[in-house]
Amino acid sequence: MKQEVEFRIVNDEELPPVVISAKEDGSPKVVLNTYHKLWISLNRKLIAGIIVDLPNKLDKILDAFLKEQYEFEMQDRLYMED
Repeated sequence: MKQEVEFRIVNDEELPPVVISAKEDGSPKVVLNTYHKLWISLNRKLIAGIIVDLPNKLDKILDAFLKEQYEFEMQDRLYMED
């Protein structure tokens, strides 16, 4: 099942050029801020290239989290045996 990503285009001096966040229902939302149109234009290939490295960074974060949770589980099991 493919999950839809909402894209919004805004023009807001207060917001950064690109924002990735979660909507109320937890699904992803990407906001592109045309206030930073020149910066986005100059960095468009770099921004698009982020998607190449992003999965590896997410894997590192999630693997560390899962290892930590596993260690907690093992400690809980040892505690329950005592």
